[in-house]
Amino acid sequence: MSVTRIAVIGSGPSGAYTAQLLTEESESPVEVDVFDKLPTPFGLVRYGVAPDHPRVKSITTSFAEVFEETPGVRFLGNVHIGTDLTIEELRARYDAVVFAHGAPLDRRLGIPGEDLGGVNAVREFVSWYQGHPDQAVDAFVLDGRRAVVIGVGNVALDAARMLVRTPEALRLTDIPEHVVESFAGSTIDEVVVIGRRGPAYAKFTNKEFIELLEVESTDVIIDPADLELDAEQQAVLAADPAARRLVATFQKAAERGSLGRDKTIRFLFDRTPAEFLGDADGAVTGIRLVQTSDPTVSETLEVDLALRSVGYLGKPLDGLPFDERTGTIPHLDSRVVDGDEVVEGVYVAGWVKRGPNGVVGTNRKCALETVTSLLADLGERDGASTAASADEVDDLLRSRGVQVVDWNAWRAIEDAEIATGAAVDRERIKLHVREDMLQVAADAPEPLGSPEPELAGASAHA
Repeated sequence: MSVTRIAVIGSGPSGAYTAQLLTEESESPVEVDVFDKLPTPFGLVRYGVAPDHPRVKSITTSFAEVFEETPGVRFLGNVHIGTDLTIEELRARYDAVVFAHGAPLDRRLGIPGEDLGGVNAVREFVSWYQGHPDQAVDAFVLDGRRAVVIGVGNVALDAARMLVRTPEALRLTDIPEHVVESFAGSTIDEVVVIGRRGPAYAKFTNKEFIELLEVESTDVIIDPADLELDAEQQAVLAADPAARRLVATFQKAAERGSLGRDKTIRFLFDRTPAEFLGDADGAVTGIRLVQTSDPTVSETLEVDLALRSVGYLGKPLDGLPFDERTGTIPHLDSRVVDGDEVVEGVYVAGWVKRGPNGVVGTNRKCALETVTSLLADLGERDGASTAASADEVDDLLRSRGVQVVDWNAWRAIEDAEIATGAAVDRERIKLHVREDMLQVAADAPEPLGSPEPELAGASAHA
């Protein structure tokens, strides 16, 4: 019986779930190659989930089992789809290709001054403090007094919370030491979180907000006047128990007021950013806000750092259709479509399919939808698989000088991170320089019983 071979692009939650479900749901033998542009797996679980949320990040243990214990599933890191392998080459070498590479770009506010220095996407800030290898180590200098975070989702709250964390708390996480030192030297003592609509529409969870209230170094301030809800917001609360719980916690925070702590996180609702102000050197100095419900009312805040957290967008890839408005790849039941035509053998899963919404577990249901469509299509095809073998794919990448990081090499990187942490009495410290990761990968010992050199020992890709 021939073996069906499938490529999955992206090793985050949607990619890992897709690989797992393909092997579980298929009635015939299947092999899955999971590609990632980074030398590390797990996508946003590693580089997006807040480092002070270890319980959420622990799901990587389950994802690791997919690669370690599932026959036929391989991890191929440090492979850039579009350059190291084109989409046409993938389609020619696999029976099906699933794109699950997330949403790596950012929505913009579209207001004057958005390109001033000190105005950044929250994704850039998160990537910096998470030690993402594609983010410069000096991307953020935390001087000045006030930061603003525009947006009221969980990521916005994560960013606000990280800005007030103490170095002692940060050293309990896996973030790089240079990031801890930057936070330790921060002079920012106030973070303003700006919601463009009223408090009933806040998107972060009650649990996340309660966690913020428990940060001992920081006051959380809400003006009681901002909690006077109009009829529309009252209707939202009547229909949504989660919104009722969150607004009730807002009210408790407003009643608590200031406790005289060193730092402050202040919430402003019903405010729409209208303009960033800057100095002669092109650095942000302020933000002008208008009241959303009454645009004749405005205010200006002095600002030293601004982070917009208004949504992620998928990234277009050469050779695939793309919806610029939604930032997703258009699909019909997870099958990629170009206009009215289905692109044969090409599928989507995760954020690039449905947009940036849901929690980690949401991706399992999304991946199952994709796998169901894919396996149904394969079942209707005539003839045996025409896919290239794993060795043929490996040989092609090796011929192009691509240093593929396989699972064994990733485990060597992980061991190095644990050893780096142990040297300074920390549980773990992420390696954050790609070249360092690749050197560790190249030096990884061969697994017992390996018949030939692993791809991780190949020369580095230029």
